[in-house]
Amino acid sequence: MPNKTGDFVWYELITDDIDASQAFYSQLLGWEVAEKGGSDPAYRIMQAPEAGTGESHGIGGLLQLTPEMSSGGASPSWLGYIAVDDVESCAVKANAAGGRTLMPPRDIPEAGRVAMLADPQGVPFYVIRPSGEGDSLAFASDKPRPGHCAWNELVTHDAGAAKTFYGQLFGWQKDGELDMGALGPYEFLRHGGLIGAVARTSDVAPRPMWQFYFRVKDIDRAVEQIAELGGQLQQGPDEIPGGEYALNGTDPQGATFSLVGSR
Repeated sequence: MPNKTGDFVWYELITDDIDASQAFYSQLLGWEVAEKGGSDPAYRIMQAPEAGTGESHGIGGLLQLTPEMSSGGASPSWLGYIAVDDVESCAVKANAAGGRTLMPPRDIPEAGRVAMLADPQGVPFYVIRPSGEGDSLAFASDKPRPGHCAWNELVTHDAGAAKTFYGQLFGWQKDGELDMGALGPYEFLRHGGLIGAVARTSDVAPRPMWQFYFRVKDIDRAVEQIAELGGQLQQGPDEIPGGEYALNGTDPQGATFSLVGSR
């Protein structure tokens, strides 16, 4: 399916050790470095090979934290890019809806026009008008694809306000929910197909944030690799609807990551 406004099209890890992050995720998710340029700050483009086809799909980038970023409050974390037709108008709409602009619109060579925004609960995300040709498979909406993102989960203090905000910006709609008992409802988001969900903050995820679940072939092997590679398991693997398993962890640089896969 062609990408449209409101689709997740790219993921980016901000890290204080780009070499260590590359080694961790390459082994855990099977990613390969597609481009390792001499940019400042350093940026690596990562791809997931598709078994049996000889093809690879761009998934995201690794961005080296600079002292200036750190002094401004940035820390190792994952961010998502959402496609829009007009970056400036989206930023204006976001600010009018209670969000704010963290990075004004700018052109990124060979990528497109980009801005970093925050929702009313302070959760950061990028919007982008891509300049390249072709469609992104970073979020695998068509079928399960190892190494690709399989689920986009917003953890928030105020689910109602979050759904209103993102619905106004991107046209996302609620499509059912799952009763999580004391944790409250887990509300599914649809944008054409199901793209993710809105969850309430908890002991495991105490602050508002986006969590991106990348697919692995074997969730139990992934648990072993997390420990072998110096990461930490926070929660799981827990069985989810459909019979797969999900987990949350922290990489060696302190960024939270999430995985989903079969057992």
